[in-house]
Amino acid sequence: MAGIPTLETGRLILRAHRLEDFDAYAEFWAMPEVVRFITGVPMTREGAWGRMLRVNGMWHLMGFGFLAIEEKATGRFLGEAGFQDMRRGFEPSIEGTLETGWALIPSAHGKGYATEAVGALVAWAETHFPDRRMTCIISPENEASLRVASKFGFREFARSDYHGPIVVLSRENASGSQAA
Repeated sequence: MAGIPTLETGRLILRAHRLEDFDAYAEFWAMPEVVRFITGVPMTREGAWGRMLRVNGMWHLMGFGFLAIEEKATGRFLGEAGFQDMRRGFEPSIEGTLETGWALIPSAHGKGYATEAVGALVAWAETHFPDRRMTCIISPENEASLRVASKFGFREFARSDYHGPIVVLSRENASGSQAA
């Protein structure tokens, strides 16, 4: 797809989602371990299809979105990571920011893949959206994701409720500003 970047790291390819990814994508979002700290509710196949369309559409409307994470050595689908602006209804508002997110299949946890993917994405965003603040929302129980976020300078600035308790984090952009 035109306009959607492909990013490579030592072990990963972050690329546009493809139609042929859908079966693995639907299986991924149906895993209780994947959604445990996100919604707590595994997605139906229909829900996964809607999400896949949404994350691709974000690129066309906003110039950013989520990318599929593929393991270079095997071509295996590991999950997804990227940015979104979901116009979420909670305070403090994070509208207009690059809401950063990631999720990986359980067998990829604890191997540094999330750190590798988020690092590539943050570097890409600092080049393409240098004046846009990055944020993320993470369940306070998701210690692994909180650790990944802290590696990239995300710091808690609020706690809120969005379908359960969340930690709202923000990081300074490349220019050192917190402004959205």
